[in-house]
Amino acid sequence: MKVSLIVLTYNWPEALEKVLLSIAAQTCLPDEVLVADDGSGPETAAVIARLAADFPVPLRHLWHEDQGFRAARARNRGIAASRGDYVILLDGDMLVEPHFIADHLMLAERGYFLQGGRIKATPEESQRLLDGKAPVYAPWAEANFDEFDGTRRLYAFRAPPLARWKARSRSGGRVMSCNMSFWRDDLLRVNGFDERMEGYGAEDRELAARLENAGLKRRALKWAALAAHLWHNSRSPPDVDDMSLPNNRLFHATRTQGITWCERGVSQHVDLLEDGAPHA
Repeated sequence: MKVSLIVLTYNWPEALEKVLLSIAAQTCLPDEVLVADDGSGPETAAVIARLAADFPVPLRHLWHEDQGFRAARARNRGIAASRGDYVILLDGDMLVEPHFIADHLMLAERGYFLQGGRIKATPEESQRLLDGKAPVYAPWAEANFDEFDGTRRLYAFRAPPLARWKARSRSGGRVMSCNMSFWRDDLLRVNGFDERMEGYGAEDRELAARLENAGLKRRALKWAALAAHLWHNSRSPPDVDDMSLPNNRLFHATRTQGITWCERGVSQHVDLLEDGAPHA
């Protein structure tokens, strides 16, 4: 089984370099890494080019023009260009524990997609990591364990037997595309992310809803696939469930109408798709 790792980034080359170095140190390497760039400046391109020269697997840079927050389109371009049977999504501000790829593959199973989490490092810990120090993947890490979208202290260590038990006993928790994985053909079956969804939020939850409407189930990655999230100012709205937000209205329609396919998805990127565009 070939594995494609897609890393989303935007104008934080210092963080991206640390993330890519943590990927290069994996016990089980992906077959390729694709950096899905939402319009970063030349500093990001320079980092990727420098690391690509000695990277242990092919490292590709997929850039589009900066026209605001277009994470859905950036990730779709990564999905279209990927050549793996299995796709792992990661954000460019997440350093990964050495077994991150191995843990996703350990729990990969047909009929399911996987939802991991993130240990949200404090500002002080984030600076320490950016200075080149090693992450701590443990309950005593300097992290904000009480944040609603972060890993709980209980889960902040690696324990494969517990991870296997949890994955089979509970559906996935909060949907966050910073740490998810899928069979590539499942993503193509629903046409990936809906590119009508621009601006922060809900594009990942909407994709998960379409996959579930198509009959797939979501499994939680706890005690596995650990990642340390570097602190930064959030672009999240005060209320992520505010139904006045256009993305949330699209998400609501998907859930209530049983939608499985989006028109503005991966199929638009025929220049990157190996075997042509997927179809409804």
